[in-house]
Amino acid sequence: MFEPGRNCWRVEDARRSAFLIDGQEYFSAFREAALAAQRSIHILGWDFDTRIRMLIDRPSDGYPDRLGPFLDELLMRRKRLHIYVLVWDFHLIYFKERQWWLPKHLLAHRRLHFWKDGTHPVGASHHQKIVVVDDLVAFVGGFDFAQCRWDTSEHRMDHPDRAMLPDGTPCRPFHDVQMVVDGAAAAALGTLARVRWETATGERSISPQPTMTHDPWPVSIRPHLEAIQVAIARTMPAGADHPPVREVERLLIDLLRAARRCIYIETQYFTSNVLTETLSDVLRQAEGPDIVMILHPNSDGWLEQHTMDVLRGRVLKRLRAADRHHRLALYYPRVPDREGRCISVHSKVCVIDDSCVRIGSANLSNRSLGFDTECDVAVQASDNPKVMEQIAAFRNRLLGEHLNVTPDEVAQALRRYSRLIAGVEALRGRERTLEVFDKHIPDEVDELVPDEEFIDPSRPYETQLVPVEHQSSVQRQLVMGVAVLLVVAALAAAWRWSPLGEWLELSRLTAYAQEFERGPAAPFIIVGAFVLGGLVVAPVTALVAATILVFGPLHGFVYSFIGMTLSAMVTFGIGRLVGRQLVERWSTRLYRLSRHLATKGVLAVVAVRVIPVAPFTVVNMIAGATHIRAKDFLWGTVLGELPGLLAIAMFVDQVTTTLRNPGLGSYLVLAGSAVVMIGAVWVLRRWLSRRTQLSKDDARITSVTSP
Repeated sequence: MFEPGRNCWRVEDARRSAFLIDGQEYFSAFREAALAAQRSIHILGWDFDTRIRMLIDRPSDGYPDRLGPFLDELLMRRKRLHIYVLVWDFHLIYFKERQWWLPKHLLAHRRLHFWKDGTHPVGASHHQKIVVVDDLVAFVGGFDFAQCRWDTSEHRMDHPDRAMLPDGTPCRPFHDVQMVVDGAAAAALGTLARVRWETATGERSISPQPTMTHDPWPVSIRPHLEAIQVAIARTMPAGADHPPVREVERLLIDLLRAARRCIYIETQYFTSNVLTETLSDVLRQAEGPDIVMILHPNSDGWLEQHTMDVLRGRVLKRLRAADRHHRLALYYPRVPDREGRCISVHSKVCVIDDSCVRIGSANLSNRSLGFDTECDVAVQASDNPKVMEQIAAFRNRLLGEHLNVTPDEVAQALRRYSRLIAGVEALRGRERTLEVFDKHIPDEVDELVPDEEFIDPSRPYETQLVPVEHQSSVQRQLVMGVAVLLVVAALAAAWRWSPLGEWLELSRLTAYAQEFERGPAAPFIIVGAFVLGGLVVAPVTALVAATILVFGPLHGFVYSFIGMTLSAMVTFGIGRLVGRQLVERWSTRLYRLSRHLATKGVLAVVAVRVIPVAPFTVVNMIAGATHIRAKDFLWGTVLGELPGLLAIAMFVDQVTTTLRNPGLGSYLVLAGSAVVMIGAVWVLRRWLSRRTQLSKDDARITSVTSP
């Protein structure tokens, strides 16, 4: 099953391994291993919060309860110990639930090395959750050291010690799974952690000593598996010295296709097109396995509910349509709660028959399987009855937790009914149980949400969104755009120090502009001017600059945004009415652009808004004449025009400020703005060149790994 270089990175021996279910068990196990550390602890995560408690419901071990003080005390007592913490340099959308800074006393430690890693493609994240102690013991799974991760397997809704978010919002019950391994498997994970650290920081972390003989295995954890082989699979975006890595995706495809009796899945997100097709093929088989999926009931926050949950609804609809033999069961865990709150399912687990188990950080989403950084581990029984027994016991323990029965009761039900779904159905119905997941996305919501290529892409937002033949013209237009802005700055200087200032007196022009601005019809006139300008192919950049000069950066930005969007939709509609013959009469290059817009959808529209390859009106009419959906065009336009509008608004406002308040400081700020924009063009040109090469590499790898 495991093939290094194809569906995994390496296959290594482990003397011991164990399954850790829920935060109480994992946090305690980590502390026990960390207390035995002598030389190094590597922590890789999506999040890291020093304020979390770790010893809830457990007796004191003589060290502080909270993570930060615990690591502080550990460093004080272990004079040779180094701790490396590498976390994702997160997006601002997560700022409410994150710790923005580390305490000063921790940062002051020479032997506490902390780094936020932002070296990844646009739209990606670093999502691996790995802890390695002295290269002798390693933890891999879905857990971060973050807020709201600790919980017991009881998942009591009213647990008095469950944490609250910094804004006072109570954490709901949380379910996750981690795996601990030792031996060569732990050493390999240590190598992975060191490579990540060096790639992010340019520095090497401390190496393990081959003479170390101590055993940091958590003393409270009884090994479930002994003398086994562990496969380590990764997802990684392309780098300077390697193509994209999609081992997790390939491994999951192989596991699902190998199933004969049952597939058990727990996942926070399920949006992967590739896995949806694979599972659909399995469901269409006349004699195939039962598939039980434990899903996250509803995402936290409005944004995820209207993006990832909608995408999940779409793929589940496809699975239900393929389930002609009634072998698919979708559930979510429910605990007693008068307010209707549910358990947060964060685990990433896949159990195939009694023969294979996979645990890791990767969700079953396009991004996790495509270009986030992820790490999973998997174990295969290979007809070893002891390993098969423990894999089945792990699955039964998970089901028993969700159904509020013992693992033995689950095993008895599965033996009695001989099918996974029948056994689960026989045990359902208690106050705490598995409820059928039958949520459907309303049509009106589904229509508003764009395709997965925008919300949950399977590869980076690459320059292939703009056809290759347009890229040289794109770069020229970017340079020309910055040149125009520099000309504006030069005219401003001439206005200040030449007779031009007398001919066009600022106070006189300002008075005219203010008089127009105060008129009640001014906003409507400006918006109408954008629509009319679109009809006559007027340069939209000039309209934006004029609007911001008259109305100021805030109102000018808003009016320009509304005007550009309406103008785009009007000219899009004209293109739709005229039809495809309009496009076919144009040049071959514009025809190819129209084909590209039709096939790439939202992201292509975003790309040609951010990096224009043709005049604003021409792009709109071409899009209208293609088969691109109006919804996708609108989303792409709205999102794609924002960066340019913001840049123009800030630059024009700075020019105006410089004219009104001339001085060394304002001149320096204006010059700095120009330098930043020129630098942005240079960076974007480099990015375009690099992305083009990565796109070729990605296409080559995809062709090799596609099923």
